[in-house]
Amino acid sequence: MTRPIVGIIGNSYLLNDEYPAHAGGKMTTEAVSSVANCLPLLIPADPRFLSVDELLQTCDGFVLTGGRPNVHPSEYGEDPTEAHGAFDQARDAIALPLVRACVERGQPFLGICRGFQEVNVAMGGSLHPEIRDLPGRDNHRMPPDGTLEEKFGRRHLVTVSEDGPFAKVFGASRVSTNTLHGQGIKVPGARVVVDGHAPDGTPEAIYIADAPGFTLSVQWHPEWNADNDPVSRPLFTAFGEAVRHWAAGKSVLQKISA
Repeated sequence: MTRPIVGIIGNSYLLNDEYPAHAGGKMTTEAVSSVANCLPLLIPADPRFLSVDELLQTCDGFVLTGGRPNVHPSEYGEDPTEAHGAFDQARDAIALPLVRACVERGQPFLGICRGFQEVNVAMGGSLHPEIRDLPGRDNHRMPPDGTLEEKFGRRHLVTVSEDGPFAKVFGASRVSTNTLHGQGIKVPGARVVVDGHAPDGTPEAIYIADAPGFTLSVQWHPEWNADNDPVSRPLFTAFGEAVRHWAAGKSVLQKISA
């Protein structure tokens, strides 16, 4: 049986500081394929090469990945500063309208790190350029040294509402996660429900109120060790189930209209 297609929103990179490329993390591909049990398709997120409508028709669900470039602050009415870091406005031009379209259609997506922030901005919210500079907040950035295991290791708890969608997925209201981000939610967008927080109050888990489809998004990186991690595995499993449900519904509609 053909697996449903999950579009993995990629980032623009310069390989060896000179060769332009679109890329995505292998661990995300593995999580989509092995845990969500979907066919992973890396998307070159640039409106010169594809449209949101084409993506909606081609893919059954989407993973909005992390990445070093940040959402351009002009997307939430602010001027760029040095603290905002690097940008990928081509990705902004695809990802933000894609989120809004998926929310309205009920097409499932999973937001991760930058993708979590994209969801908030797409719905009209704003971002802090640097969480660690806020009073009382911790440094959520990736540790500068150590192995990948150390950098992606669990660093803090996230508390979610006991009766919310994340607790249903995790089977618990407190989970242990990694943390590898500089920016974070400042003002939640319209319909954005902040359902989970780090101990310092930083928003870590969101969903869209009254959305007809899967909209769970997290600030951490669940793609790391997703097949074995007790938090990551149920999240990708639930996402995969939502994608299959969408694909099945689309198949029924195609048969009816044929």
